[in-house]
Amino acid sequence: MGPQNRPLDLDWLEDFLTLAEVGNFSRAAEIRSITQPALSRHIRSLEEWVGVDLIDRSEHPIALTKAGNKFKPLVKDITSALEAARIKAVSAQEEEKATLRFASTHSLSITYFPNFLNDLESTLNLGPIQTMSDSYKACEDLMLQRTVQFVLCYKHNAYISRLDENNYPVTILGKDLLIPVSGINADGNPLYSLESKDLLPVLEYTDASGIGKIMQAFFNGKNIKIKEYQNLSNRAVVFTAHNAFLLKTMALKGKGIAWIPKSLIELELKNSTLKIAGNENWHIPLEIGLYRQKSEMNISAENIWKKFKST
Repeated sequence: MGPQNRPLDLDWLEDFLTLAEVGNFSRAAEIRSITQPALSRHIRSLEEWVGVDLIDRSEHPIALTKAGNKFKPLVKDITSALEAARIKAVSAQEEEKATLRFASTHSLSITYFPNFLNDLESTLNLGPIQTMSDSYKACEDLMLQRTVQFVLCYKHNAYISRLDENNYPVTILGKDLLIPVSGINADGNPLYSLESKDLLPVLEYTDASGIGKIMQAFFNGKNIKIKEYQNLSNRAVVFTAHNAFLLKTMALKGKGIAWIPKSLIELELKNSTLKIAGNENWHIPLEIGLYRQKSEMNISAENIWKKFKST
């Protein structure tokens, strides 16, 4: 006898354990809800797979052979481990279905998401929540890979994102404004101005940044004043990052002009540690968008979408 590459049927293991417990083929078949001939075939197939006899059929009631007695506790461990694995897998799946997963760009995860979440929790029973804060490109990837249910990010009509191209549903939650700002000199005036003819160090966003993509699209638009920016001979990019917080810090240190969302610099503008470095022609309106998966989501996620689609 021998396995001869024959696949193992897990039912054979359960049949064997039941038979070993009750010591009777008829009773074991009844417990397993199969016929006695079927049970006998299963036990014989298991013995062929193992390569030795497991049941001493000369005994009444039947008994396990020495090999069967060695085999039994190991089979118990295997079947118990498989059942535990099944339960954990089902539990993980149910937990994943019940968990709300948001991806948010860095700045909105600080300035907008906490109040947004507080508003949700005041009216809805949400359950577990996972939040991932990253660059816009990373958030976009998470949505396209179906890792998250929602993406919170800035939008502008001039920029068509991959989520827009793939027709992901979106609702607008609010507005913001992208403002060019600079640190201040000893007199409290802006160190740099877009109207100046002096060297203009610029702090820009990388291609991974949604704000950077929006700025590029806006600058390439029909606004004549903005087109002048592209041709400024005194403009020099001195630093790039995808994080608005980092660009704000560099602007505070006097390293150049940076376009920062107003919601992120309200305190600095109030305290005059940052000054606006260009008139309203240089300001870029932003929308705060919430994208969702195209397919049906769990109840909690769908309730969130209903809440904001109805407002």
